[in-house]
Amino acid sequence: MDRNLAINLVRVTEAAALGAAKHMGRGDKIAADQAGVDGMRKMFDTINIEGLVVIGEGEMDEAPMLYIGEIVGAGGLKVDIAVDPVEGTNSVAKGLPNSIAVVAMAPRGCLLNAPDMYMDKIAVGPKAAGRVQLDAPIMENLRATADALNKSISDLTVTMLDRPRHERIVEECRKAGARIKLFKDGDVAAALATCFEDTGVDIMLGIGGAPEGVIAAAALKCLGGGFQGKLVASNEEEATRCIKMGIDVNKILYMEDLVRGNEVYFAATGISDGELLKGVVFTGNNSAKTHSVVMRSETGTIRFVETLHKLNKKPKYAY
Repeated sequence: MDRNLAINLVRVTEAAALGAAKHMGRGDKIAADQAGVDGMRKMFDTINIEGLVVIGEGEMDEAPMLYIGEIVGAGGLKVDIAVDPVEGTNSVAKGLPNSIAVVAMAPRGCLLNAPDMYMDKIAVGPKAAGRVQLDAPIMENLRATADALNKSISDLTVTMLDRPRHERIVEECRKAGARIKLFKDGDVAAALATCFEDTGVDIMLGIGGAPEGVIAAAALKCLGGGFQGKLVASNEEEATRCIKMGIDVNKILYMEDLVRGNEVYFAATGISDGELLKGVVFTGNNSAKTHSVVMRSETGTIRFVETLHKLNKKPKYAY
């Protein structure tokens, strides 16, 4: 794929972040999400791709834009698109950290069309990739991660969603001596954090959304990290849907099951401040600053992009 597509993806996530950030702390997560969707979709229309949305805002009858199965772009290269215009809508509505706009892209047929259900996940950075196993005891995974990072378990930081379903995992990690870092929303950002030493996060565990799992896997493939997931069917209807989609709910999904090949692009822009990315800052005079990361798996290139936007010069994409 054209390497210049990477910077175009940054423009897509920047547009979503700028739109959503206008609603920071205003208590309306639906408005924030809609603004992110609107900005992202408008910018997609300027890119020469024929992008099939395999992970989006829901089914066609549930989401008027960026729905699963929608075609985006101005036409051209056929690709799969996975989007989350506002990962962490509650965080935006409440003015909390770690909200981002994200896009992953790969050649057509290379991203798993994950159903909108739960997924049990484990994510680690490059040094621990291949050393952990989703179905292994927690203590074994903590020891393997610690050994890979040349740390003691007491120096490990384990991150997971702050949910009652994770109480057992929290208890086991604390019993082993590891530190716990809980977060309210946004497990794509948390998975990313395992790949950067400056974040202080070593391993992510627990159950979150399956679509977010595919997006996180795309990011970690670019970074050389490790990711495994297993779908969790909450009811018979979800289990039946997986069967119809040809997905075995009892199978551990490895990186190549989630993101095939080695032509993967990933971009993210901070909406609110997080461990990895700074949030949007409106600087006055109709200007704003964004902080993004863009990655390409084929070359392993990671770029951090700080952008100053003159919003009055972008009337077509008014945020």
